Amino acid sequence: MTALTSAPPAQAWAEAFTRASNTDPEVQAHGKYFTCSYLLDATERTYVVQVESGRVTRVTVDPGPLDVAYQFAIRASAQTWREFGQPVPAPMFHGIWAASFQRDMRLEGDILVLMQNLRCITRQVELLRVVGSPV
Repeated sequence: MTALTSAPPAQAWAEAFTRASNTDPEVQAHGKYFTCSYLLDATERTYVVQVESGRVTRVTVDPGPLDVAYQFAIRASAQTWREFGQPVPAPMFHGIWAASFQRDMRLEGDILVLMQNLRCITRQVELLRVVGSPV
């Protein structure tokens, strides 16, 4: 059984995620052409992450359906995101492909943009082990 972790307030999480991504050597090394916007949907809360040349420029918390455009969405239950945020995630919560094949994660939208930026996005999801779950 996994203990529930308390999520930080949404804006504090967004700021911590931005700092972690913008100072991460791997994202910065691979991110020269990493420019896109994507939605993290955790059922209870949503975030649009805007990235320009490998740097998170803005994280919008709980945007309305027409407030911020994004190319693709990564959707999962709050519990799945909480599992991703564990320092050592359980099997099938270690990456977006495993979770989309075996859990409730869905990848929607312009998957080409996701694939073009896959290494950086994968690393950003791994950073949840440092900053914690977005919910």
